[in-house]
Amino acid sequence: MTKTTNHTIQISEKIGSVSALWTSSSNSEYLLVLGHGAGAGMTHTFMEGLANALAKEGITTLRYNFPYMEQKKKRPDYPAVAHKTIEEVVNFAATSSRLPLFVGGKSFGGRMSSQWISKEPNQFVKGLIFYGFPLHSPAKPGAERAEHLFAIKIPMLFLQGDRDNLAKLDLLKPVLAKLPLSTLEVFQGGNHSFRFPKKSGITESEALIGLAKASSEFCRAVTTN
Repeated sequence: MTKTTNHTIQISEKIGSVSALWTSSSNSEYLLVLGHGAGAGMTHTFMEGLANALAKEGITTLRYNFPYMEQKKKRPDYPAVAHKTIEEVVNFAATSSRLPLFVGGKSFGGRMSSQWISKEPNQFVKGLIFYGFPLHSPAKPGAERAEHLFAIKIPMLFLQGDRDNLAKLDLLKPVLAKLPLSTLEVFQGGNHSFRFPKKSGITESEALIGLAKASSEFCRAVTTN
């Protein structure tokens, strides 16, 4: 049985505070600070479903809104604001639990988390998990968004659909081949939102279970090595 509690986390006097959701179960072994994608907040069905699936796999999550989403704005925050938000949420998580701490997110949330870690290594963070790393825009394929990953010194898990139009695998794989601390798990048939064609027979709930299991295996491998 999972349990979710509401929290408010102060980011700074200028930025204000953001809402957060702590989802856990009695068998929790790890804690994941989980950022949302650019177009939907922490209560989106994907985020909620993922948090519940992760809880069943022993991963407590701390979901949070970025300030622009909290303020119901459409344009994502500038990186400096997003990074400061992640920093304070991670600090809140680290002081609220002794579970091994991981950071990541869906698309935008994962990319901002990795940018922050690349600039401000945190002693508490054991690894990064990306639920669809946005390597490029659909209209302009490239690998420039991955440059900061080479400064990261902790393990990274990339969970990617092979139909993801924001991360063509023929561009992503060569980058990750140069990152010895990275692991790639490809979900055949999945798109950027981890939706699968009907003919695949993979439902939304099954996709979330697959993501949660891969996340749990990664956390276990990182903490036992």
